Amino acid sequence: MERTARAAGKVILLGEHAVVYGAPALAAALDRGAVARARPSEQSRITLGTQPAVDGEESELGRAFAALRASLGAPPHEVTAELELPPGCGLGASAALGVAIARAVLLAAEPDTELGSGGADARVLEAAAAWEGVFHGRASGVDAAAAASRGCIRFSKSEGTEPVHAARALPVVIAVAGPPASTREMVEGVARLRARRPEVVDKAVAAIGALVQNARLCIEAGDLPGLGKLMDLNQMLLSGLMVSTEGIERACAAARSAGALGAKLTGAGGGGCVVALADLDPKPVLAAFEREGLACFAATIGGEEAA
Repeated sequence: MERTARAAGKVILLGEHAVVYGAPALAAALDRGAVARARPSEQSRITLGTQPAVDGEESELGRAFAALRASLGAPPHEVTAELELPPGCGLGASAALGVAIARAVLLAAEPDTELGSGGADARVLEAAAAWEGVFHGRASGVDAAAAASRGCIRFSKSEGTEPVHAARALPVVIAVAGPPASTREMVEGVARLRARRPEVVDKAVAAIGALVQNARLCIEAGDLPGLGKLMDLNQMLLSGLMVSTEGIERACAAARSAGALGAKLTGAGGGGCVVALADLDPKPVLAAFEREGLACFAATIGGEEAA
């Protein structure tokens, strides 16, 4: 029997890169993500969107699918999956695929499984981590945690995922500020910087961790201006880690000029997306991004309006 499952895309509000070194991060699920359909088959096969179907483990996609199935202990399955997000732009597209596929395969292989139970969710996250590991190497896990959640979360490698209640909905605008970069390469770039100048990276990680803690308080108190200022500070620290770009900085400046309370890259950087926190009405920020020729969309995170 074919089973269908979905997973959310994500935006990191604060904490990317630092989360790899143990600092917490704040992330939020988006209403766009990935959908997957799975059914048992004599031979495993995976199809993403309009791409040709992949059999075996000769490709990176094939190896990732094999790692995911091995983690679940699932027999061969045929899977088709579709993305609702631009890939490689910091919106957790790969993790959304991993979680959606893991959920669909688990439901197809074990029809009595109840998603939402602790055991099933833990297995899905482990399988998504195996999938992510093939593509990104040392992934922090925050993308998969957000893909499997709703609303805002606090995530750390040592403490896992914790829900964060948003006292007010967070109106955000997301724009693609440049060609996507490899998450693996960006993470490895920060690791090389840390090997050369550990004091610089370690101070930045500690500072970002402090920003995350204060940002959580702002979210829980509904202090959007305070949250925006912390996002701007986080962007400054990420620039110091050499993961920002001219396109990202230009997009952030355009958003702030249009009245955004704060703006920063989201994800690995080196290109990809920026997230801007709007002041109630996202239309001026959307218009500013469009004037820059950037593909963009608005979303609402947390609060009573969250989906």
